[in-house]
Amino acid sequence: MRPEPLCACCRRHPVDPKSRPFCSERCKLADLGRWLSGDYRVPGDPPPSADTEGGSDDDV
Repeated sequence: MRPEPLCACCRRHPVDPKSRPFCSERCKLADLGRWLSGDYRVPGDPPPSADTEGGSDDDV
């Protein structure tokens, strides 16, 4: 038998099947807020800086 998964936000056992993988709507919205505020980031290369994007007028 598999153990019941824990809430991705507060690490409690999920109780509301509609909110999975979270235990409640509150944890679901708290996680969304963290994504929207930039607390969570997907790893990758840093974005190009403004200096290297399209060249500059000095290159003429």
